[in-house]
Amino acid sequence: MKLSDIAHARSGDKGDAANCGVIAYKEEWYPILRDHLTVEKVKKHFEGICLGEVERYELPNLWAVNFVLHNTLGGGGTVSLKLDAQGKTIATAMLMMELDVTL
Repeated sequence: MKLSDIAHARSGDKGDAANCGVIAYKEEWYPILRDHLTVEKVKKHFEGICLGEVERYELPNLWAVNFVLHNTLGGGGTVSLKLDAQGKTIATAMLMMELDVTL
């Protein structure tokens, strides 16, 4: 299934890093995010875009996980030549990720 089937997301810039929060629509879907949306899967999904490390933070009280994708925005909003220098489309790209899970 696509990640967008069970979650929504919001992203933005933190200098040269993109920040992306993924929030489950239902509390019972949070464990799917926690267990299946790993640093390794996110790094692979953004291969060629995220050139640095990926950090993950769990926010169980919000049914969410947050990712910081370092070295992703070409230097950041004021110096980047990328079309999305502020990382606003990272959330949409994240939600296109396929998870090997059934509800």
